[in-house]
Amino acid sequence: MLSKFTVLLASAALITLAGCGGQGSAGAGDAPADPAPPGGDSAIIDPAHPPDWLRLRGVCQHPRTGRAPNGAFYDDKQGTLADEQNWLTSVIDATYLWYREIPTGLKMADYPTPIAWFNVLKTPRITAVGRPKDRFHFTYPTEAWNAMSSAGVELGYGLTWQRNADPAAPRTWLATVVEPGSPADLAGVRRGDRLLEVDGERIADSADSAVAGRLNAGLFPATAGETHRLRLSRDGATREVSLVSARLSILPVRNVKVIETAAGKVGYLLFKQHNGVAEAALVDAMAGFKAAGIDELVLDMRYNGGGLLAIASELAYMIAGPEATAGKVFERSNHSDRVKPQPPLGFTARAAGYPAPQPLKPGSALPYLGLKRVTVLTTAGTCSASESVINSLRGIDVEVNLVGDTTCGKPYAFVPLDNCGTTYFAIQFQGVNDKGYGDYADGFQPACQAGDDLSHELGDPYEGMLAAALAYGVSGMCPAHQGNPAGAMQLVRSPVEELSINAGGR
Repeated sequence: MLSKFTVLLASAALITLAGCGGQGSAGAGDAPADPAPPGGDSAIIDPAHPPDWLRLRGVCQHPRTGRAPNGAFYDDKQGTLADEQNWLTSVIDATYLWYREIPTGLKMADYPTPIAWFNVLKTPRITAVGRPKDRFHFTYPTEAWNAMSSAGVELGYGLTWQRNADPAAPRTWLATVVEPGSPADLAGVRRGDRLLEVDGERIADSADSAVAGRLNAGLFPATAGETHRLRLSRDGATREVSLVSARLSILPVRNVKVIETAAGKVGYLLFKQHNGVAEAALVDAMAGFKAAGIDELVLDMRYNGGGLLAIASELAYMIAGPEATAGKVFERSNHSDRVKPQPPLGFTARAAGYPAPQPLKPGSALPYLGLKRVTVLTTAGTCSASESVINSLRGIDVEVNLVGDTTCGKPYAFVPLDNCGTTYFAIQFQGVNDKGYGDYADGFQPACQAGDDLSHELGDPYEGMLAAALAYGVSGMCPAHQGNPAGAMQLVRSPVEELSINAGGR
């Protein structure tokens, strides 16, 4: 959730947080804030006695040497495991939203790695419905994270899976998204294919820990150039494909089209991630819809785990337009009492100019549709910045109708804490809309329930969720369920959310 974030930058005097959401990295257009050191006094940091989060940043048990992928030299210094753990303790204490709820009496010496220590530095509390209060505490290798969040580059085969949500039922994994031109696409893998085996290991045997490890190794390759064999079934026939892992540029926006209905022209697009690459693609899509004179918009975010709040703000502006958003707040951030209040993020009317194959000029005016109503296709994989789009539009009285399933429920924001080659994600704030609403930890409920119909391609007007949205737009009535039963399957994104093939999620 797959994914609100802010980037932590330690300077000589402070930590700078730049707001974003779900999965992504900060950039131009993000609103900064300066978290105070522990105790709440943010006026001046004594250079002679810097806090641990500043003094120990980049002091590593295994310092990196040479150049980073962006060409800059690593500035890591030799340190110890305790140095990294103390840095984590200090920065979590200074910025974590629920720092008061972290268990007392924890001993660093009981944890053999910085990641193991980080994993316990969170609230253990449970919500009223029995879910962990903090379900979004995880880590990622920094180089892989930077490639994925800034350039939309992911390591794998170009496959996204769904799996059955009931751990007691026989394990079922289905191909959900196949990236165009990816190894999976070229090998003939298609949406709806069922996974039977990975490198000779049956998916049904994943309760065995050794088998689960081999399955995960094949499904989530660690390096480019790995070859793994997948046995799949489709329409009663089985076949084996050999896939070679690669670093893939994932298209965050696709299937842009205008559909003629009895209610008028409906614009449709699949939006997978709020990253920098999406900016120019979203602008092209909205400009096309404006030129076509669409009457309705169906925004398909069923697989969108989040990303940059700046991109979410631009998207919401392009849907609603300047009249509805003038002087309004896209999202206001509620931090802990140890972080200075952050200016609210408004609806962004001008492009940030993120790097892309054809980047936009920074500051260029964004097109807009000026719609009073939008339909969003959602599942439990619709998370974070995607939910911020929904919440922000409702905060300015744009009618947002959800079709599909309940969203993930993440009104909270991460901060990517980059240190010694690992990026740590810990919740830093809760976001609220212009009306002050942000209490959707149990997700947004759909107006019409519909399952993810894997028997049709995404964007096909006969695909279950899209068909339900089009019918609802014409009649205002919800049709009978189409596709898989709502809630029966859940998205598998990557090792970030799928630590083990058994448990699913961190």
